[in-house]
Amino acid sequence: MRMRRGLRAATAYVRSAPGTYVWLLILFLTTVALHHMSPQFEQHFLRHRSTNLRELSHDPVRVLFSSAMWIDSGHWLPYAVLYTAFHAQAERWLGTLRWLLVCVTAHVLATLISEGALLWAIQRHVVPESAVNALDVGVSYALAGVAGVLAYRIARPWRYLYLTAVLAYYAVSLATGRTFTDLGHFAAALIGLGCYPLARGRGRPWNPGQALSALRR
Repeated sequence: MRMRRGLRAATAYVRSAPGTYVWLLILFLTTVALHHMSPQFEQHFLRHRSTNLRELSHDPVRVLFSSAMWIDSGHWLPYAVLYTAFHAQAERWLGTLRWLLVCVTAHVLATLISEGALLWAIQRHVVPESAVNALDVGVSYALAGVAGVLAYRIARPWRYLYLTAVLAYYAVSLATGRTFTDLGHFAAALIGLGCYPLARGRGRPWNPGQALSALRR
């Protein structure tokens, strides 16, 4: 009986965030496909779907969409955990359309910001010109944006602790890594934070303090 109840609860949870889990299923299928490619062909295949400067200049709409359907790490399971912890929570709270708007806004704007910074660096000979073909696929900009907007889901003062942790994580990565993708992640988190109009009026904020008190009873 407990197993059945758990299965029903899990099924209901997945159904409450359809966009998240359809996207996750697509990532699973594309990851399986990558595992069947040779390393050389995989790099060529992903580069053609990458939001690098060369591909963006040729067909920006195509690569902005296709780049979000692939992960180059080859490890799908961590994304299943992250999607459940962040994307599913945001979709259940905001609704599918608003959640998708946050994802698209963060993905597109952070890509343009990071690639714009890379173009600036190439023009000033800070990085080699070959960087126009840099591999840049994945879903991390959208994830960072959703992590940012979720701050409005949490009641004060817990919101400030959460937001400090999120921004510190991406700021430290930017300060230590100093790559164009690190800049993109930090920008995406700020873009998610700027999506407050989409979060306004979406119900009472969740209070972790009350939740902890309830667990102690």
